Amino acid sequence: MFDPKFSINNAIVAGLTRIERAVGFMSAARLSDDWIRDMQANALTLEAHHTTHIEGTQLTLEQSTQLLAGQTIPEANPNDVRELLNYRTAFELVAGYIGSVEPMSEVLIREIHKRLVTDVRGGSAAPGQYRLGQNLVVDSVTKETVYTPPPADEVQSLMTDLVEWLNADTGINTVLVSGIAQFQLVHIHPFIDGNGRTARLLATLVMYRDNYDFKRLFTMSELYDRDSSAYFGALQRVREHDMDMTGWLEYYVGGLAAQMQEVQSKGEQVIKTGVLQIKAGAVGFSGTALSVFSAILRDGINTPSALTVKLHISRSTLQRHLKSLIGAGLIRVVQSSAHDPTAHYEANM
Repeated sequence: MFDPKFSINNAIVAGLTRIERAVGFMSAARLSDDWIRDMQANALTLEAHHTTHIEGTQLTLEQSTQLLAGQTIPEANPNDVRELLNYRTAFELVAGYIGSVEPMSEVLIREIHKRLVTDVRGGSAAPGQYRLGQNLVVDSVTKETVYTPPPADEVQSLMTDLVEWLNADTGINTVLVSGIAQFQLVHIHPFIDGNGRTARLLATLVMYRDNYDFKRLFTMSELYDRDSSAYFGALQRVREHDMDMTGWLEYYVGGLAAQMQEVQSKGEQVIKTGVLQIKAGAVGFSGTALSVFSAILRDGINTPSALTVKLHISRSTLQRHLKSLIGAGLIRVVQSSAHDPTAHYEANM
């Protein structure tokens, strides 16, 4: 059976602790359904864009957002568009396994791959089928071989071993299991194309099955795509260190912890915003005054000129409401002098 080699160091422990704190917050926090839906849609867009961009698609984030919203972009490469939309289809499959007690299976992994690469490049990626030949990983710039995967005749047994390990009661933390699964599938490279995307979704699947879904608000591929050399370097160093995954897991856990802390921070901000809005209503603010407060608090619109344009009100009306909000202790003016041209307003969080 597959037996991953790794050690749990202080950095990994610290990262896991940060993740668990974020999980606790997300479980206990009272966040509006509308906010969660908006954040989920944004996370899906970011993940779909970045996980395909890592693999070479040329869509901009704006184009990806438009395509996932149902718009068409005639000038976009059809294969890039299909890969983006395929990711959403594959993600929806994975999301259906949150809390699932069904055993992990090769059939499911192959179905994820099938959904990712169907109708791309004329079907040359052999959707859902293990490769029958060698599939060298080549540097896109130098054209040098950077990794030679196991021979094709070993793929079946390696995948069987991986799935058996995923179904075994190893006692290993779920986050670590997901990181190990991601690396191992990339290492086996069982498919002609789409291995990276499949591996990243497999990692998500592992966490989702054990209810580590984080309300579907995280996106690891944004981190990978922002610094792809660090991502690929972390994977490659496992092979350079006699298949010891410690360094990779440190990178993986640290990235997920940073993502979850960012989500937690946004959630905390939303909660504070809600409390302040309730407070504003409780002390008698309504109508235009409440709109001014909301623009500063939620939209980040904080200069007099921007507020008058946003709310379609006169400067004198705005100043009257700003004075009332300052008097109530809800906002403050930030300026270096009475005539500071950069003066703006902030909520007292």
